[in-house]
Amino acid sequence: MELDDRDRRILTLLQKDSRISNSDLAEAVGMSASALWRRVRALEDAGVIERYGAVVNTAAMGLTFEAIVHVHLTRHDPDRIVEFIRAIDTCPEVQDCYATTGQADYHLRVLCRDLAAYNVFLEGFLFRLSAVASAQTNVVLRTVKRNRPVAV
Repeated sequence: MELDDRDRRILTLLQKDSRISNSDLAEAVGMSASALWRRVRALEDAGVIERYGAVVNTAAMGLTFEAIVHVHLTRHDPDRIVEFIRAIDTCPEVQDCYATTGQADYHLRVLCRDLAAYNVFLEGFLFRLSAVASAQTNVVLRTVKRNRPVAV
């Protein structure tokens, strides 16, 4: 899908506030409400807009321990990788998972209540996965930037 300036403006505004009303969004981009609705629907159908959601304060939810975990696999056996990915996908502590180049095979962003809960995550979940050879934890001391809108 080719994005024009109006599409980019719509995406910028929706990333700032996904709860903006259709009429307010239409006014902000200079379109009728019905034309705007069709345009947003086209962006959704094309997969440009994947989903809508809220950004929550993790500390306010009692999730005060955050870590980046560098996971090394035992082997790159396709069956074990599929098992690993399925397990990671269902684990609520894992917020993000990236397959990357470099020393580690996967990088996880993990949120837990505290260090004890993180230890339960490691011993009760991550180290029980047959694909996992080892993991290195980097504790997040402070978040500098997160959940920023994509520059369109």
